[in-house]
Amino acid sequence: MEMNLLQVARRKPLTATVGVMSVGLDTYWEQFPGLLERMRAKSVRLCEKLCANQVVVRDFGMIDRAEKAYAALPEIEAAQPDVLFVDMVTYATSATFAAIVRKLTVPVVLVALQPEAALDYPNATTFMQLCNDDLCSVPEFTGVAVRMGRPVADVIIGRLDGDPAADAALAEWCRIAHVRHDLARARIGYMGRVLETMLDMQTDPAALTAAFGCHAVPCEPDEIMREFAPLAADDPAVAAMSRRILEFFDTPEPVGDPLTARLTEADLLLASRAAVALERFIDRRKLDGFAYYYEGEPGSELRKLVTNFIVGNSLLTGAGFPMCGEFDLKTCVAMLIMDRLEIGGSFAEFHPVDFERDTVLVGHDGPHHLNIADRRPVLRSLKKYHGKPGAGAGVEFNIRTGPITMLSIGVNASGKFRFVIAEGESVPGPIPPTGNTNTHGRFAPDVRTFLKRWCLAGPTHHFALGVGRHARAIERVAATFGVESVIVTGENFGLQVTG
Repeated sequence: MEMNLLQVARRKPLTATVGVMSVGLDTYWEQFPGLLERMRAKSVRLCEKLCANQVVVRDFGMIDRAEKAYAALPEIEAAQPDVLFVDMVTYATSATFAAIVRKLTVPVVLVALQPEAALDYPNATTFMQLCNDDLCSVPEFTGVAVRMGRPVADVIIGRLDGDPAADAALAEWCRIAHVRHDLARARIGYMGRVLETMLDMQTDPAALTAAFGCHAVPCEPDEIMREFAPLAADDPAVAAMSRRILEFFDTPEPVGDPLTARLTEADLLLASRAAVALERFIDRRKLDGFAYYYEGEPGSELRKLVTNFIVGNSLLTGAGFPMCGEFDLKTCVAMLIMDRLEIGGSFAEFHPVDFERDTVLVGHDGPHHLNIADRRPVLRSLKKYHGKPGAGAGVEFNIRTGPITMLSIGVNASGKFRFVIAEGESVPGPIPPTGNTNTHGRFAPDVRTFLKRWCLAGPTHHFALGVGRHARAIERVAATFGVESVIVTGENFGLQVTG
């Protein structure tokens, strides 16, 4: 299999702020000389591990009595951490924690990572036990958090070093911090309208701000046209974009679909002009994502522009700016979540079922996260875009084979968002050479049962598609925002709704 070796570079570095507070019992320090220094060294090691995950760490030090907890609260709140890690370095009373957890609205993760795999039992001392007593007060802390009405988001239990599972859990929470940091500050542009009669697409921009903190920015097509109109064929920026496109994409001969042709010079030029205009527009409006649907008058320059975003959109999506057709604001948010989890995030829907392979084609006419392709993506000229006006270049590729995760953001009867999540497998198989992206998705227990469960869970018909198994991470993201979620492929589907 030809692997896609080219990757679209992220245009905006991942970042987040995470807080770390270690807890202990002040009585111990006088009783056991050297213990406090050992505990501080453990906390320093945790901070080092977190710093390796593209986050800024704010260390709030040792909280070993109630007075310190009350004194530390204003500093923690002022730092606005996206996640707070509580380092359970030894036994501590819950008074070191209650005043803080009661007030914070950010996810709190208890970290119990002991230095030793087991005590040296024949030679064990109380000092040795206290050095490894990370778990001891975890039940006390979790119980008090529930009593305060602020349950902790997670508990990570393991060894301080040499524990890949614990390291992976820390890394996952740093990625969730990236999601929370960017989503709470994101400017999601929207332009045009929902395709007529697609009622599941309707999204109240104020509801996005209420649920996630992001700001929905109204935009006009004329803003992009102002960037597009002056771009001549010989403009250096257009020529550079054309070279970039041809370097990244393959342009094969058509196969069977009469709507497709080999990429024409005219379609390449139009896609390049549109991509340059779109990038300039995104930069000028300081957007972090964009959802649109606009048709323009037949034969107009505006129609040529707005129906040829797909190549530029895919490049931007790969660079960390989710771009969403059909005015689907909710799925734009889902794509941003997946991108910040570093698992991709392509715009997708279900296509025909393959009952012989027990799969369903998963894809769309774009935009797509190019960094999850399993081989060099293809551009074809399309004589028409089915169901929509316009013609031009279309993006076609398979995503990587292996585990996949899907997220659709629906709306319940109360108008609140609901995450519908599933895991499956991308499996090898032929895809139609129609200029659209597709992959064969296989889901447990079988394709019909899965599709029935997915449909009955109340999704939007679009979803974000990523690679790997990340349903639990997305479920945790939902919980940190207080959003209801359901994992359709979970063992207890039909019983579980979290949030």
